[in-house]
This record gives sequence, C-alpha cells and structure tokens, in this order.
Amino acid sequence: MTRVQLEELRGVVHPPGKLDSRAEHWAGRLYMRSVSLRITRLLLDTRWSPNQITGVMVVAGVLSGAALLVPGIGGAVLSVLFMQLYLLLDCVDGEVARWRKQYSPLGVYLDRLGAYLADAAVMIGMGFRASSLHIGPYLVAGLAAAIGVLILKASSDLVHVARADSGLAKATDASVVPRSSGLARVRRLASAVGIHRLCNGIECTLLLLVAALADLALGGLTATRVAVAAVTAVVWVLVPAHIVSIVASSRLKK
Repeated sequence: MTRVQLEELRGVVHPPGKLDSRAEHWAGRLYMRSVSLRITRLLLDTRWSPNQITGVMVVAGVLSGAALLVPGIGGAVLSVLFMQLYLLLDCVDGEVARWRKQYSPLGVYLDRLGAYLADAAVMIGMGFRASSLHIGPYLVAGLAAAIGVLILKASSDLVHVARADSGLAKATDASVVPRSSGLARVRRLASAVGIHRLCNGIECTLLLLVAALADLALGGLTATRVAVAAVTAVVWVLVPAHIVSIVASSRLKK
C-alpha cells in the first residue's frame, strides 16, 4: 500500500482552526501534533480503529497515576512518560478518525472518560506518593484534588448536556467569555497566569517530576508534599470560580 504523504495527511486531519481551538493543548501545538502525524500515518496501514487507539489511551492515562506509586525519581519519570503517551494517543485517535471518516458517539464517550480517569488517577497517585503509600493528610489532599478535578470537568461537560437537552447547538469558543466586563478581565488574567493548568494531568506530572528532583537533592518528600498541597488548593479555588464563570457566560443562553 502506498503510504500517504505527510502534507496530504496534515491537510485532512489538521483542518483550519483545529490547532488554534481552545480544546487544543499547548503541548499539542508545540510538539505533539508533529509526532502524532507520523504515528497516525503508520497506523493507517493497520487494522487499529480509532476507538481501539482511544482505549489504549485510557489505559496509559490511568497508568500515569499508578506510576506515581513507585518511589523516587523513577516513578515520577514513568508517570510523565505514560502521560505523554496518553497525549500522543489522544492526538492520534482523532487523526485516524478524521482520515478514515470513522466517527462515533462511543469514540467521544471513551475520549471524555479517558480525560476524567487520567487526571483523577494522577491526583490520587500524587496523594499516595506524598503520604509514602500510607493513609494520612496528603492522601486525603490527593483524593480531594481528584474530586475537584472531576467536578471541574463535569461542570464543563454539563454545559453540552444542558444545551443538547434544550435543543441548542454546541456552544462556541466566544460564548465562554463572561458577560460582565469585570469577570471577563479576571478570566483573562487567570488564563494568562496559567495556574489552572496544574489541574491537568500533563502539567501536574511535570510538576511532580520537578518536585521529585528537588526531593532527590534535599532528601525526604518535602517538595512533593508542597506540590500536592499547592495543586489541591488551586483545584478548590477553581471549582467555584469555574462554575461562576459558566453561569456568568453565554454558554447557557439561547
């Protein structure tokens, strides 16, 4: 079988606006889409379906959290690698689907499920890691962060449910801006700072790797425990702020 050229593939699987959308992670724009395009080209000659790729993606995301149970720098590195694999497959499954025109509600469901499980697994894993696999305040913090992350994701997805149940089209990127100019300025500032990214498994695993390196130099788990406390605090500051932002925006308006 003649292998498709990268430029031809890119023109189909990276349609105009795809890489500039709010849904595209910065790591995808920076480097992962270049890698995924080549993996996608290889998989087009196989029987792997988009949903099967997504299934492997879900496993990789959960394993990223489980890897944090491995003590020391090794567990942190392994967690980052699994999360990068998760991100890669999250790009590849959609690219294969767009090239083959194999779209399905199951694929969307598995993709969203993977996002929930991966981020929650990382939060739980960091709690176990900071508590040295014992029950204690850092484990509670990790569990609290996981619950908060699930609420953040669910509150966003419930916008689509509410609009669909009301017979409305999918919300646009512009509709996320709060109607209040004051809230809009606060949202732009928060977005510029980027502190919300710590709620994402990709950034969180990188933070935990930095903390593991600091712990390696200093001894103990102080840096990891500070990271867990910081992430949990950020998550629970964002939970009410995110819900207010949704209600104050045009996302739930006709």
